[in-house]
Amino acid sequence: MSEPPARDGRSGPGHHAAPHRHPAPSGHAVLVDGEPVPRYRVDAVLDAVPARDHETRPEGQARAERQRRRWATQVVVADELARRACAERGLAPPPEVSPAPALAVSGTEVADLGSIIAVALAHSPAARTLLAALEAEQSVPDQAARAYYDRNPDRFLTREALRRGVDPYGGAGPGDFLPYDDVHDDVVRELRRAMGRQAFFDWLDRARADVEYAPGHEHPGDPTHPDHEHRH
Repeated sequence: MSEPPARDGRSGPGHHAAPHRHPAPSGHAVLVDGEPVPRYRVDAVLDAVPARDHETRPEGQARAERQRRRWATQVVVADELARRACAERGLAPPPEVSPAPALAVSGTEVADLGSIIAVALAHSPAARTLLAALEAEQSVPDQAARAYYDRNPDRFLTREALRRGVDPYGGAGPGDFLPYDDVHDDVVRELRRAMGRQAFFDWLDRARADVEYAPGHEHPGDPTHPDHEHRH
């Protein structure tokens, strides 16, 4: 199905031991509507998401640690904003698990969502609740579902056609495809999911526009700090 637009970068967390980090000083990481969000919430994300191989190498460890902290701050920002959005909408996220488990995010989720949002959804019950609400609000016109079916014949080959290696774009007959009526509900569900994700991306871009970052917690792609990079 049509995937949401790519975020600024696609590199995600790895599955290796995190390097030693000096504890961040006490205080806040960001201000949201003038209210401080404490730095220990950023540390909790860093503890839950192992560093990647190159982030543990001594020659680049200091820079990697700075960037990991900035990246983790974006996860916390998404969580905090989602908590507030849920409260405004009267949504009740499920309780958080304490202590929080290590976060496992698949490469597919990182590719589809970008690592910040993929980890935010794994980390934050509020983000998952908000995403589900946004998805439920989406309306998929039948003409959009039909257009998707017609545009993507490779997604709707029968098992027999797949077994025979039928080319969906040349040489396939009508009997090689699942009938539209049989897959209509699945198509609508997939399109609604994509639309819900796009709505979540759009909401987050708007909601974090006025967030104020403490030094060392700026967005990892912010060009005002010297070692910025796009890492979503």
